[in-house]
Amino acid sequence: MKPSPDNDASIAQLADLFHLLGDPTRLRIVLSCLPGPIAVGDIAAGLQLSSSLVSHHLRLLRAARIVKAERQGKQVFYSTADAHISGVLTDMLEHIAEPTNGIDP
Repeated sequence: MKPSPDNDASIAQLADLFHLLGDPTRLRIVLSCLPGPIAVGDIAAGLQLSSSLVSHHLRLLRAARIVKAERQGKQVFYSTADAHISGVLTDMLEHIAEPTNGIDP
């Protein structure tokens, strides 16, 4: 069942997701999870952030079902939660990479 765009609860949930992804640090963290599972330390090193900051953001992203976690031994690996999240981000990256076609607002 698809959520209705007329449903206030669906609109609020969608706004919350976009709000979370509107933070540049969180967006960079999610984008680093696109290729596949990645450890917190590797995300932190790649983005030049502290592991505690990355963990804080990942906790918020996980609660919103944007990323998922999988424990392997002592490490936790994060990846995008599902194909919907990956698809939206990939589509938006492709959209901003497109050349403008001379249409000004």
